[in-house]
Amino acid sequence: MRAVPTAPLRHHDENFPVASWLCPARLRPPILAIYRFARYADDVADEGDASPAQRQAELTELRASLDAIAQGLPPSPAHAQLMAPLAEAIEEHALPLAPLHALLDAFVQDTEVLRYENRAALLDYCRRSANPVGRLLLHLVGVQGPTAWAASDAICTGLQLVNFWQDIGVDRLKGRVYLPADALAARGLQPEAILAGQDSPALRACVGEQTRWAEALLRQGRALPPLVPGRLAWELRLVIEGGLRIAEKIHHLDHDSLNRRPRLRAWDAPQMLIRALRQRPE
Repeated sequence: MRAVPTAPLRHHDENFPVASWLCPARLRPPILAIYRFARYADDVADEGDASPAQRQAELTELRASLDAIAQGLPPSPAHAQLMAPLAEAIEEHALPLAPLHALLDAFVQDTEVLRYENRAALLDYCRRSANPVGRLLLHLVGVQGPTAWAASDAICTGLQLVNFWQDIGVDRLKGRVYLPADALAARGLQPEAILAGQDSPALRACVGEQTRWAEALLRQGRALPPLVPGRLAWELRLVIEGGLRIAEKIHHLDHDSLNRRPRLRAWDAPQMLIRALRQRPE
């Protein structure tokens, strides 16, 4: 059984901090409970040497623990440490269960699906793997409505896509290709070329195209911070700018994220802060 994360988590493999000092103190415990649940389940689906069947069995057990705490019952002993803070968050903030179940659905899909035919298939995956986290955060701050939901979904999906294009070389070692098959085919490529680590101008052009798609979504998400109260709005601004900064680094690498993984560094922070201060809805 995997260890429960205890340190403050960061969104998308350490690039995007959550529950930082910018968050209201009262919201840090539920936010961390949600992220630790998501990180743990993601690791079940993605890390280690377990077989797909073993991963699916553990995710089923985790789902049973989620259903148990929602009914005021104890979770599996293996999940007690993980689920106790989440149970408190569900009770105190009336967190909806559907987004948490959607996350588990996405992680089960990770054990079964290694290719994506087109953007629609990727968006459907992001709808369950990323967007639920944003919807839960909006619930915590009492922000609702179609405009806020659409902007939140754009941020979460954009971050997820940036992570995909950042991690092409990492994912290929796990047998995964997130670049849409139809976009690859339009440039005369097959997923097998990526799995074999074959760089090419055509592949870089495809990565550039998909990165620009992710950037457009993140910019759409700039409509959300003005709708969110207090310091959390600044955290959202920085998260958006962090995603855009990673996209910018992909461009600077001439889209060669197959061989080089762009990362945020300490010296990126001032530029992100300046851009967050200047950020306006688009």
